[in-house]
Amino acid sequence: MALQLATNYQATRFWYNMAIFNIFSKRAKASSRNKDVYQYTVIPNPLRVQIVHIWNEVLGRPGERYDYGKEVYEYVNGLLCKEYGVFTLTNDRDSAFASVVKFFLSTDETNQALDVIETMFKMFDQVVRNEPQKHQINHGTVDEAISELNERFREHAVGFQFESGQIIRIDSQIIHAEVVKPALSLLSHKEFKGANQEFLNAHSHYRDAKYKECLNECLKAFESTLKIICTKHRWSFKPTDTANTLLGVVFSNNLIPPFMQNHFTGLRTSLEGGVPTARNKLSGHGQGAELQDVPEYLAAYVLHLTASNILFLVRASEELS
Repeated sequence: MALQLATNYQATRFWYNMAIFNIFSKRAKASSRNKDVYQYTVIPNPLRVQIVHIWNEVLGRPGERYDYGKEVYEYVNGLLCKEYGVFTLTNDRDSAFASVVKFFLSTDETNQALDVIETMFKMFDQVVRNEPQKHQINHGTVDEAISELNERFREHAVGFQFESGQIIRIDSQIIHAEVVKPALSLLSHKEFKGANQEFLNAHSHYRDAKYKECLNECLKAFESTLKIICTKHRWSFKPTDTANTLLGVVFSNNLIPPFMQNHFTGLRTSLEGGVPTARNKLSGHGQGAELQDVPEYLAAYVLHLTASNILFLVRASEELS
């Protein structure tokens, strides 16, 4: 019997790693709340511990393939110390691994916890995935680690996801899955590099409650996308053209098929009056004697409107190619 149990353990311990189990307590908790409502102020301790488990599954624990993960922790530890203007995150005697993990588990600053998550997973995404033999990844791929991280965020109703190399805030899983994520995927193509960075900047500003800056970056991403599409199809425009002028160019060149123009009157009104107008009226000009406050709900609306507009325009452009 003992031998049979040991054999079963050996057979199952590999699929245990990088897996998420829907245990009873999770099902009970999920049934008592709306799963598409998020909070942004607390990174719960159980979530932090689960994230450390993900790091260990990719890089190994001290004494277990640790030499391969040591340099990753050393880089992350050094980067955070420099950015925070400190010499150590915890104390001088801690290893880089202990320093990063202790700091991550103990910091009361949500943004600092997100800094650690973003930096670690950016290392996975941009370094570790390109050196699989050096890091001896054998408990799952980097893609699986990122997927589990995002699922853990959702599981704990924490409104963040790791997308395109950084942590972004989400307000609705439906909007994120159906609009924002596909838009980021399209913008990740090399030709949209500038627009992609501007759209990611908008998300960063939104996460940091810098809503005016969010609107500015939304318009930049929107205008850059239009200019890239015009350039791709060799449609004439001026580098100084504004969003409304660029919209006129793409519509006059039948980016939308003529037989469907009447059906898209509402869309054109949205494109011309949504992103550009919201930005121009509230953040693009001088404030006068009184400071203008951009409310969070408006920033969220413009951010999602930008994503849906970019998604539509890029896909329409692809149909013309």
